[in-house]
Amino acid sequence: MADKANQAAAPIAGAADEAVEADEVEILEAPARGSVDELLDAGAHDELDAMRHSTAHVMAEAVLDLFPGTKLGIGPAIADGFYYDFELPRALTPDDLSAIEARMRESVSANHPFVRKEVPFDDGRAAVEGQGQGYKVEILDDLASKAKEAGEPSPTITFYEHGPFSDLCRGPHVASTGKIGPFKLLSVAGAYWRGDAKRPALQRVYGTVWAGQEALDAFLWRRAEARKRDHRKLGVQLDLFSFHDVSPGAPFFHPKGQLLWRLLEGSMRELQGRRGYLEVATPIVVSERLWRQSGHWDLYKEHMFLVESENQTFSLKPMNCPESTFIYRSRKRSYRDLPLRYNEYGRLHRNELSGALSGLTRVRQFVQDDAHIYVRPDQLMAEIQALLGEVREAYGWFGLTPRFSFATKPDKAIGDPALWERAERLTMEAFAASDISYELKPKDGTFYAPKIDIYIDDALGREWQMATIQIDLTMLPERFDLTYDDETGEGVRPIAIHRAMYGSLERFIGILIEHFAGAFPLWIAPVQAIVIPIADRHVEPAEELASVLRSRGLRVEVDGSNNRMQNKIRLAQEQKVPYMLVLGDREIEAKTAAPRTRAGEQQPAESWDSLADRLAAEAAARGG
Repeated sequence: MADKANQAAAPIAGAADEAVEADEVEILEAPARGSVDELLDAGAHDELDAMRHSTAHVMAEAVLDLFPGTKLGIGPAIADGFYYDFELPRALTPDDLSAIEARMRESVSANHPFVRKEVPFDDGRAAVEGQGQGYKVEILDDLASKAKEAGEPSPTITFYEHGPFSDLCRGPHVASTGKIGPFKLLSVAGAYWRGDAKRPALQRVYGTVWAGQEALDAFLWRRAEARKRDHRKLGVQLDLFSFHDVSPGAPFFHPKGQLLWRLLEGSMRELQGRRGYLEVATPIVVSERLWRQSGHWDLYKEHMFLVESENQTFSLKPMNCPESTFIYRSRKRSYRDLPLRYNEYGRLHRNELSGALSGLTRVRQFVQDDAHIYVRPDQLMAEIQALLGEVREAYGWFGLTPRFSFATKPDKAIGDPALWERAERLTMEAFAASDISYELKPKDGTFYAPKIDIYIDDALGREWQMATIQIDLTMLPERFDLTYDDETGEGVRPIAIHRAMYGSLERFIGILIEHFAGAFPLWIAPVQAIVIPIADRHVEPAEELASVLRSRGLRVEVDGSNNRMQNKIRLAQEQKVPYMLVLGDREIEAKTAAPRTRAGEQQPAESWDSLADRLAAEAAARGG
């Protein structure tokens, strides 16, 4: 699942910062990190991207001017901005960024045209080598090697020039530097060359540029607000989780964080129970034989944590998919048995580069709310329609409106073309029957499955790719020889649907923390109300009120500390507790309470029983 919003730089980042936890085939089909194709990709796929890539060139010009001898890495456009990697004589400071910005503005004011020049390969390589740009030479040498492997001559290469600056580049660019809109440099981070921790560590300068000042100002506001909402900071403040170097990339969930986890898990289990899912659990440590059979061993081994035992090689599982097939094959299946819906909260491990780890949104250990559904072809449309309903219901719990895309058969697909056509047609009919619009992405499915991806926008307007539904026509059914007996007794292949709703629960929790800025809806707030006795003599009655609330299933704490009342209220607000109930002599005598919300709103007083019933009903309503 792609995550365009996760742009915060880790201390050392790989060349591909955008990679996220995804389905195994998605990862297998992605371009190799640090490959020559990736290094030559300017990331410029529309007009604004082209402006961003052009601004990266102007930044490189400024850095070379201010720091002679700088070695250039790459400088693509990315979501909301751009970056460029440099090998510099010293670490950059905030003052350096200001100086670079000033020099960039001079280049923009000069309105230098961007000029594309095609150069024979040998001449271009000699020019780059003469400039002492070793990283660019390496890119060209890899390009030549790739051409040689394909039996082709070394290609003509292109440079883009503006003013005194020239850079190896495929483009595209804007017409001239004067076409660049308002920009700002944002930060400096580390980046290993080609995403390889064994290669040189460069300095990556991030920036942003927009078509107008209003758009830039809005972005900078969102960025500042995002810092306030950073789940890594709020997770500590709210005592939800922590990270420790004894297990990099694996969160330690504290009691409140684990409670939040269980509330999410419980809600999904309740939904799945209504839909007839059967929960399973499969081993975490699995023999390499399984991964060879599934095809992952050759293509995914580097991302696995390997374990040796008694001269055998095992792996901590990076995905659940193949193991569900063993349960399916545990006995003979009939057409009457389908659909079979297996769900699993499987603990997965993926050996991510340390520099790519980022709080809960990029981890090495995570749990997926996975499901594998086995259906007959005639059941496919109804099942897809039901899954779309599951998505809308589950995201509605948080006040989120999902958007859908549908990716169809790619050119290099495997399987029966007629089955592909039928699966795609039935999926589109399911969308129509559900009255759900979607973005069509022709030829963007996996090689074995058309797929539905689900996106949401958070409170800051950032897009997150969330759930996924893949209609597996061949991979699991063929590789693991899955069959069921049809009405005539003939063995036929089922269709396997891969479904994740939350996706990684860790990532989902991180997104929720940032979306709600830690102020969770009442139904998933770890502490729903806190009773604040004004004086020591009020502590016992406060416990009595808490018992009334707890009897309705509410999660309540009593602050019996020696802090003054205003400090207790302030601490409860910092913990973003939905309701604060201040209790003094008058309230105790009348057995009433006037709730104060975390936003500071003072609600009317009501009886303890009435208050308990009202809050319990609000929590049961489950809404964002």
